[in-house]
Amino acid sequence: MMQTSTPFIFMRGGSSRGPYLKRSDLPENLDDLSNVLTSIVGAGHPFNIDGIGGGTAVTTKIAMLSKSDNDWADVDYFFAQVGVEEKLVDYKPSCGNILVGVGPAAIEMGLVEPTGDVTEVRIRAVNTGMLVSELVQTPGGVVQYDGNAAIDGVPGTAAPIQLRFMKVEGSLTGVLFPTGSRTEVINGVTVSCMDVAMPMVIGLASDFGITGYESAADLDANKDLFAKMEAVRLIAGERMGLGDVTKSVTPKFGLLAPSKGGGSACVRYFMPWKCHPTLAVTGSQCLAACLLAPGTVAEGLLKPRPGAPADLKLEHPMGMMEVVIDYKDENGHFEVTSAGLLRTARKLATGEVFIPGSVWQRN
Repeated sequence: MMQTSTPFIFMRGGSSRGPYLKRSDLPENLDDLSNVLTSIVGAGHPFNIDGIGGGTAVTTKIAMLSKSDNDWADVDYFFAQVGVEEKLVDYKPSCGNILVGVGPAAIEMGLVEPTGDVTEVRIRAVNTGMLVSELVQTPGGVVQYDGNAAIDGVPGTAAPIQLRFMKVEGSLTGVLFPTGSRTEVINGVTVSCMDVAMPMVIGLASDFGITGYESAADLDANKDLFAKMEAVRLIAGERMGLGDVTKSVTPKFGLLAPSKGGGSACVRYFMPWKCHPTLAVTGSQCLAACLLAPGTVAEGLLKPRPGAPADLKLEHPMGMMEVVIDYKDENGHFEVTSAGLLRTARKLATGEVFIPGSVWQRN
């Protein structure tokens, strides 16, 4: 049986990487699509040896792009988080790092025409409804990848990509505090359950028996920590209206500690069954909002709380991520209006990826 091929661009977006494909080149039915995506990645093996995944959660991500019918957006971004050792696909979350590569990829695919030395690509994240404006360097009408912008967790420098996130509150649940409360006590631990760009359960590192300054590798080896977090996460998922999240990567988990390196706070972000080597773009917004919102588990970590827009520097295992949060806090009502970040992306390869004919045959 012949293999089925489909064109792709292999991109690094922020501190993640994966294939970017046209949605129209893939099966419409989600069950069939999941079978194709797990085959592309090689899910079901720790090294993804029979696919193009990289054996970690940050390298088993897939972006699917199409022209948008939204009045505001140019392109729709449909994200898939594919499992590493399990043949699972989660379509609930979005990914902010992979999103960084959507602007360049959309231009490369001909979905968006360059408009000058800098092209604005307006993106709708299909999974969550989030709207993002992305400024891509396109001198002479060609995407520029080399430049002087550096982001911690990625070697070297590249062309800057500026992102502005709108409609980030209630990305999946529809509300900033999905449980109706700014703190919850679960299994004797106080956490905040929030939804800003990504639903998250956020606690203090000290309440989970760690300092919050450990390396990602050290945290991954701490099985007791993950057992404690997962028990809290499952209950939190129910309280947040997400149902049984046993096999879902949402909500994600985050732990906070006082700043150690001159930033606003120290953060550790979990995906949720491994520690992120750096920090997710979506997660950075939720963690920053938690630091700014009165009454959360993070209250008091920022001294003093900056006014809006707030420029926060979040310390992660490999450096620091800067995120700008515009917010309102009036009459006891806290609202995140937008978030901005600077990231980079790079095209790594283009070509065709092959799917076994037994998995999918294009009609």
